[in-house]
Amino acid sequence: MRVTSYGLFWREDEIDWHPGNGVRDSFRLLGRIGSNRGSLRVVDFRHQQGIYVLYDDYGPSYVGLTRNQGLGKRLKDHKTDHLKGRWDRFSWFGFRPPLPREARCGVLALGETQTDISEDTSTTIGDLEALLIRVIDPKRNRQHMQFDCAERWTQIAYADTERYLGRAVERPGAARGRGAGGGGA
Repeated sequence: MRVTSYGLFWREDEIDWHPGNGVRDSFRLLGRIGSNRGSLRVVDFRHQQGIYVLYDDYGPSYVGLTRNQGLGKRLKDHKTDHLKGRWDRFSWFGFRPPLPREARCGVLALGETQTDISEDTSTTIGDLEALLIRVIDPKRNRQHMQFDCAERWTQIAYADTERYLGRAVERPGAARGRGAGGGGA
């Protein structure tokens, strides 16, 4: 499997873990690439599958894996289990790629995890090295390795949610995805 997206050092206190009663799908783990209308992409990573790392004041304190449960459920469980109060940041490395089309309200959905493992072992090994370097940040590594095909997503702070969602919604008549010199008749 390949890492398709990741987020580094997202803050636990920037997530509304318990939004309004009876409001389905209101708990979200929103990330973004870009910030301006037209280039902004927003994804809810709550259902992401992959590897995550919890951090406390002294560095990495727990590593977990999401398979059937999404990232959001696993993190929310850690707010009440034996790790309660023992972490305040997390990084995640996901295997489900964000889809290019809007799902609803300007938030992109996640695609399915590819079930086959890459035949290119150098890519897989490079992704594992990049993951370990990003998580541990060893002091003697001179370079920060990059993932072969992954995008880094920035956490959307709770107070900024409505602002970014408003920018992400496609306006009627607006051409999405057309840049300079792009598209049209």
